[in-house]
Amino acid sequence: MTRRSVTDRSLLASGTLFLASLSAFVALCVAQGAPMADALVYRAEGAAVRNGTDLYGFTVTEWRLPATYPPFAALLFVPTTWLPLPALKAAFVLGNTALLALLVHLSARMAGAGPLPTPAMLTATALALWLEPVFQTVLFGQINLALACLVLWDLTRPPGAPGKGVALGIATGVKLTPAVFIAYLFLTRRPREALTALTAFLATVTVGALALPSATIDFWTRRLYETERVGKTWIVDNQSLRGLLARAMGDPSPGLAWAVAASGVAAAGLWLACRAGRDRSRGDRWGVLLAAFTALLVSPISWSHHWVWCVPLLAVLWTEGHRRCAALVAAVFTARTLWLVPHEGTRDLRLPWWQGPLASPYPLFACVLLAFAACGYRARITRMPVSAASMSGGATAPGSRTK
Repeated sequence: MTRRSVTDRSLLASGTLFLASLSAFVALCVAQGAPMADALVYRAEGAAVRNGTDLYGFTVTEWRLPATYPPFAALLFVPTTWLPLPALKAAFVLGNTALLALLVHLSARMAGAGPLPTPAMLTATALALWLEPVFQTVLFGQINLALACLVLWDLTRPPGAPGKGVALGIATGVKLTPAVFIAYLFLTRRPREALTALTAFLATVTVGALALPSATIDFWTRRLYETERVGKTWIVDNQSLRGLLARAMGDPSPGLAWAVAASGVAAAGLWLACRAGRDRSRGDRWGVLLAAFTALLVSPISWSHHWVWCVPLLAVLWTEGHRRCAALVAAVFTARTLWLVPHEGTRDLRLPWWQGPLASPYPLFACVLLAFAACGYRARITRMPVSAASMSGGATAPGSRTK
């Protein structure tokens, strides 16, 4: 069998898998009558801009969802009003699927795997579609994949690339959480990129203020601080440290306990991210990943679909040869245990102890990830004297061999 025929068969098999996966997803959405609620919110935001109505005064869908993003994001959502609703939903499904393929490509680039062959790209995208955060992102019509692609594309560009930091600043202007990566750039001593990102972010705030001055004042002085406006922080949908503590304590407002824990985790997570980011022997990959998961942990609300950063994590683990770890991580983000526990009404706050881990798989996983990173750094520190001795021509360990 020739190499070309093998390649053709591989492409046919992967293409068939991709189409089958996407078709199954669409069929499931149609069967369940998925409303794509977040896409409807974005459409309403765009309509508010077009009609000159109060951007933060409306609610849509049966869940009474309001606008929660900065005014700049609403400006970007205006084109969603140009399409009929069925066409808009189809555009979100196809667009997010394309963005998932791009995220797979960028994740492979960050992991040092180089450009993926088309069959590998199709196969990885077909499988990643069923990771719970990705599935929910596409199901709801969310923009998480777009933001992750903007951030990852920017951070994986070569040092000194023209405009490096602009895409990160724009992502921060759409949804503020990517700001953690601007702090990460400052802390890893890359002031030029960090200042470029900060300038781009401030430009988005300026554009929003010029186009929507009253909405800008309303957002930055009031709406930004209304956490409950985004949703109930204690429900299983919220996979942040705050959600974990609220459910574990049976308290919808853990208050001081969360503030202390979040502060400690933020400091430790960013410190570990910076240590990893300064270790150029493995690129910037682990610094970026640790910063991302730290942000997801300490944010007051990290809905399960925000955890699409599991895709680059899987790519890094697989590329570095940690295949069993990658399989375990894939299982965590595919199992959907948070939806298996009782979560109607306030039952999230009255779960028996053994259901606690099932209700909070992602923050628990992120805590374990940070703990492993800390142990790994400590192990490297412990080995440093041996490495230093060998580099300086000192005695080698018994049984060692020199060249």
